[in-house]
Amino acid sequence: MHAFPTPVGGASLILAFRPVQKVFLIVGGNTLAASRAFAALDAEASVIVLVKGGIEAACEELRWRAEQGQLTLLDLDSLPSTAGLEDSWRDAKAIDSFIYTRPTRVHLVCITDTIVSTNGFRRTRDSAEYIRQLCGHRGISTNVADMPDLCDFTFMSTQRFADQETGKPSPLQVGVTTNGHGCRLAGRIRRDIVASLPKDIGAAVEKVGKFRELSKASEDADAEDEELNEDGAPVTPNAPVPQRKGDESAVERARRRMKWVAQVSEYWPIRQLARLTEEDMTGVLDGRGGLRSTPSPPTEGEIVTPVHSLTISPPKRGRIFLVGSGPGHPSLLTVATHAALTKHAQLVLSDKLVPAAVLAVIPPGVEVRIARKFPGNADGAQNELMEAAVEAAQHGLTVVRLKQGDPTVYGRAGEEVLYFRAHGFEPVVVPGVSSVLAGPTFAGIPVTQRGAAESFIVCTGVGRQGKEVKLPGYERSRTLVILMGVARLPQVLETLQCESGEPANRRNGPAYPSCTPIALIERASMPDQRVICSTLRDITAALDSVGEQRPPGMLVVGWSILSLWEAGDVSILDDGGETRDKERLNTWLGEKLWRVTEGLEAAWEDW
Repeated sequence: MHAFPTPVGGASLILAFRPVQKVFLIVGGNTLAASRAFAALDAEASVIVLVKGGIEAACEELRWRAEQGQLTLLDLDSLPSTAGLEDSWRDAKAIDSFIYTRPTRVHLVCITDTIVSTNGFRRTRDSAEYIRQLCGHRGISTNVADMPDLCDFTFMSTQRFADQETGKPSPLQVGVTTNGHGCRLAGRIRRDIVASLPKDIGAAVEKVGKFRELSKASEDADAEDEELNEDGAPVTPNAPVPQRKGDESAVERARRRMKWVAQVSEYWPIRQLARLTEEDMTGVLDGRGGLRSTPSPPTEGEIVTPVHSLTISPPKRGRIFLVGSGPGHPSLLTVATHAALTKHAQLVLSDKLVPAAVLAVIPPGVEVRIARKFPGNADGAQNELMEAAVEAAQHGLTVVRLKQGDPTVYGRAGEEVLYFRAHGFEPVVVPGVSSVLAGPTFAGIPVTQRGAAESFIVCTGVGRQGKEVKLPGYERSRTLVILMGVARLPQVLETLQCESGEPANRRNGPAYPSCTPIALIERASMPDQRVICSTLRDITAALDSVGEQRPPGMLVVGWSILSLWEAGDVSILDDGGETRDKERLNTWLGEKLWRVTEGLEAAWEDW
């Protein structure tokens, strides 16, 4: 069986290259050359364009940029060469000599006149190939237009997003490549991607960049600490951390703030990120004050005397709804939840896991606040939300406390019900579709199935204050669903499989066989849903192989996972069924140790 994916070739190594002040040489004067020149200038490269016939043979844009001093435009025919003008190798030798005699190194060469130029000239394949060969001898990568087999690198169809507030280009770029299999199609795909993204996404990236800089601002923090740098950050923003301390050091503070920025980047809606002010950023990073107070709105029919400011008619009493938003897909909102968000809500206090697609249902005039339930701050953020809900309700507002899934399934609904009741408000609890059932269903996994699973049990992977929890023991006929366990996967696996010692004490019942199927379901019901199927033995390697994690995630453990795979298998609970487990796994996974499935079934695109 294969442990890791086998490379099949045909892909490009996609990099974001920053050629600041590096020389980018373009051969050709057509509109494609102008497009390549602009892309290089936008990346702050130093651009030189060689055109047969000089500036008169160049397109209008190149002539204008040369006049503006943005680039250097030279006549290729005027460059010295060891070959005569009639020699077919003349241009290649002239370019090679030009590169060799330059005081600064040329880093990239792009040949664009292999397609028709403004003056009708078109370079032959033999000439382009010889230029590429000489550049290769000097260690220079070359791109040849319309000849993908001669290209060391290719240009993607790109889009640089603008900041909608300022109109200036933002740091966000999106690129698409078909690796030479359809440039026009790449452009269409890029346009479709751009059209599907929020218009203010460029501003969101700009704001998150400022957010990161603020988070790292500390006199004593070591800026080189790997936790403060994106490339060294954990693949999951939910890596367990200690609860926040009041006497944290400068380095601890900087680390904690960067983790919180990661949480905001992962969970907050793009629209909200784009509207962040520096005051908002500081408030989130400080984490000491509560959420912004809600001003008292004028109450309809209220009369206030000018002398004593006494309210003659009592203000309208507010209401609090505790609402479940389902696993994430907007079509899974219940009618009651949709009504609470669109007809009744005047203030929405949302958990960070509620996806942007659900928040987009809320009318634009309704204020939405996102919980600051970041690692190490969950209890503090929970208290902030409850206090904010009571304060707003006391001012007469209808408050919707929005939670993912069902609010009573590990959603702390009970704590909030008791808190609100103690403060004079009896909340209306609106059930939601729980991810416990919907997540596995979207992954093609039944939690119960005749012949495979007679019952299921749900538990959490982490207790209060980050404490360990006891997990149930192995029963072949039972499916185990673990919420909030992905970030603690090594401990969960150790608890489930150890036969003895301290890890076994964290389990009620017998150990799980290492061949037991397990599915890790990330962002269930969302377009970027990902399901990783393997066994308890290999799931850690499987998760490591896919790179960055996509919270929220859940774990499903048990033989029901493979019961509906392709032809299905409902003989798992037959007498002597254990003897065929190896055969079952081979049928399910084939020659691999795991399987990764991306996205939803096509039928869900219509919902």
